Amino acid sequence: MASYSQFLTKEKEDELRSIANAIVAQGKGILAADESTGSMDKRMQSIGAENSEENRRKYRQMLFTTEGLEKHVSGVILFHETMYQARERFQKTDDGTSFVDVLKKKGIIPGIKVDKGVIPLAGTQGEGTTQGLDDLNARCAQYKKDGAQFAKWRCVHRISGTTPSHTALVEVAQVLARYASICQQNGLVPIVEPETLPDGEHDLARCQKITETVLSYTYRALNEHHVFLEGTLLKPNMVTAGMSAANKPSNVEIGLATVTALQRTVPVAVPGVVFLSGGQSEEDATKNLNAINQVATKKPWALTFSYGRALQASALAKWAGKDENVKDAQAILIHRAASNQLAALGKYSGDPNADATASQSLFVANHAY
Repeated sequence: MASYSQFLTKEKEDELRSIANAIVAQGKGILAADESTGSMDKRMQSIGAENSEENRRKYRQMLFTTEGLEKHVSGVILFHETMYQARERFQKTDDGTSFVDVLKKKGIIPGIKVDKGVIPLAGTQGEGTTQGLDDLNARCAQYKKDGAQFAKWRCVHRISGTTPSHTALVEVAQVLARYASICQQNGLVPIVEPETLPDGEHDLARCQKITETVLSYTYRALNEHHVFLEGTLLKPNMVTAGMSAANKPSNVEIGLATVTALQRTVPVAVPGVVFLSGGQSEEDATKNLNAINQVATKKPWALTFSYGRALQASALAKWAGKDENVKDAQAILIHRAASNQLAALGKYSGDPNADATASQSLFVANHAY
């Protein structure tokens, strides 16, 4: 029978467990502000602003200094630039405080995106793997030293007639497991993100089946690598029909399909599931999260949010790169964060006053960031 020695001390296990549980406590969720410089270029173009370091600093300052954000958001995922230039002029707030310290003073847990992007996987039909493992150990040690408490690594699968392939399923699962193990050795809680993309014409049942398969491969690999599940979080897609599907399922149908997929694959030891929004509109992402939490069945994990565009889109549009719009943009951010906290508790009743921006699809084909 296989045997292995415990690779984490009890103290490190306790620390990882504590961080993971704090992130998913009381219906709170994560603000994913880890857009790369290239992704920020798209965001800035949408409001007619230059993608400069100063504008990126001002935008993230608007997000992180929002009064009361800590009531609804427990953690923020940062991009490398935001964290490693934190003690230089561009990535500080106007009063000279680093963003990491701004978050910590609010009681918000800083996290860091550690993958280096999706690249083609040879021998497959348009599938990919994620790079960044080579120097991950050293980077994680530095990130922990600089204040990060958790990390995120994104891998993707595509639904088609021939994908995901067994090759891609194994590759992605092994990469995620190796990343998770390295993070834990350095005291960072790994958020495991095997995203099944919404691109395509597939129906709800097909997405559910593929999501179950992806998660099954993922947790087999995590166990093979002896990852301490109590010190991890899962960031999956919700189970939805493809963006080009003829028939669109209801919020209730999406909620049931998503919970069923999780029940069949995700161990009880995992403290929480922090969903990505996957190009849904802000309102749809909130309504679907609410429907997931209203499913009347066993749900042994916290089910909450880790949204980027679905928290930021309306706030970004209102800000528009102008200092005089900061307060109004922050008010919108707080409204969306509060709505998602209610949804994480199954208590969101909808927003009859939602503007057109909140109801606008945020889908981007072949999304990368």
